[in-house]
Amino acid sequence: MLKVFLDNKPLYYDKIDYARMPRVYESVKSYFKTPKIIHIIGTNGKGTTGRFLATALHSLGFAVGHYTSPHILNFNERIWLNGSNASDEALNEAHEELLNVLVKDDSDSLSYFEYTTFLAMWIYKDVDYVVCEAGLGGEHDATSAFNNALTLVTPIDMDHQAFLGDSVAKIATTKLKAVQKFALLSAQTHEEVYDVASEVLNAKGLSWKKDTSLINADDEDKILTISQKLSLAPYLQNNLRLAIAALKQMGLEYCSDDFANSKLFGRLSRLAPNVILDVGHNPLAAKAILDALKGEKYVLVYNSYKDKNYKEILRILKPIIESVELIKIVDARAVEKEILQETLKELGIVYSSFEKIDEEKKYLVFGSFSVAEAFLKVHHG
Repeated sequence: MLKVFLDNKPLYYDKIDYARMPRVYESVKSYFKTPKIIHIIGTNGKGTTGRFLATALHSLGFAVGHYTSPHILNFNERIWLNGSNASDEALNEAHEELLNVLVKDDSDSLSYFEYTTFLAMWIYKDVDYVVCEAGLGGEHDATSAFNNALTLVTPIDMDHQAFLGDSVAKIATTKLKAVQKFALLSAQTHEEVYDVASEVLNAKGLSWKKDTSLINADDEDKILTISQKLSLAPYLQNNLRLAIAALKQMGLEYCSDDFANSKLFGRLSRLAPNVILDVGHNPLAAKAILDALKGEKYVLVYNSYKDKNYKEILRILKPIIESVELIKIVDARAVEKEILQETLKELGIVYSSFEKIDEEKKYLVFGSFSVAEAFLKVHHG
């Protein structure tokens, strides 16, 4: 059974064997059919960009898979096929078939994400398009083992420095080395990302464009219409713009209705009139949230991993924070409660432990998929 198999694999690793995924894929690639893959790399916005694009492609009549990670409540969220998450039956059937293809030593040694990537590609072998979101995202990402037709680059910022590099330029270099044919870049916060794109891709004999170069006044009207229908925050509108630019780069006509039902849960999702949830977990995401919610005050339901820049995140969000309520997450990577409390004291932010929702206050649940999962499981049915 897939769940038991994956439960025996650690979700996170201190070190990653970058040679393993390409080696294993090389040994089994004759078993895989390869649809057109649109690869999405970047720091923020990969999931929503992918869902916008996958939904539109499916609406246009194509068979489409959208591979995204991590999940909030159910593993099935990672493997979306033609408008729905993959069923338990489909996942378990694919798992059994995949185990018959892989050598046991390989299936055992593959990481959680590597095996999941193989599983998704097995399920997607008969589709027209796969919209494939990178994990940590870069030349060594498991998703980079597969040939792709187009790379979409969402905003790049500081995150996962231990694996990707300790500066925006280094992180951008690692990520952009994943481009195989052609890249479309969304609006970047850091101008140096464009310089890195030119340097890295020129060295590979490849080219790139800004997504805005493909967007005309008619597209902007459609973006406004879709954004109003779906109540999209500004940062989500940018992700929509990148998805539309991808359609145009692919030579596909679209209409506003092709994006109906394309919102991805957990991105400024309103759970109740006074509760908003967002799975952002780095400074760039915090800036996007601040921009979307400025002018209001919220009780921030929060926690963080040790490797996240939680002090900077809280500093950015402070103008919209009334107080912070710390929610418990069961994860070895969680920062110690005392350290988080000390940080909040330094920033002059009132804090307490989260217990329940007060109907008279506005809440923002923010701070990674683990925070979202903890809140939803205990306090939202």
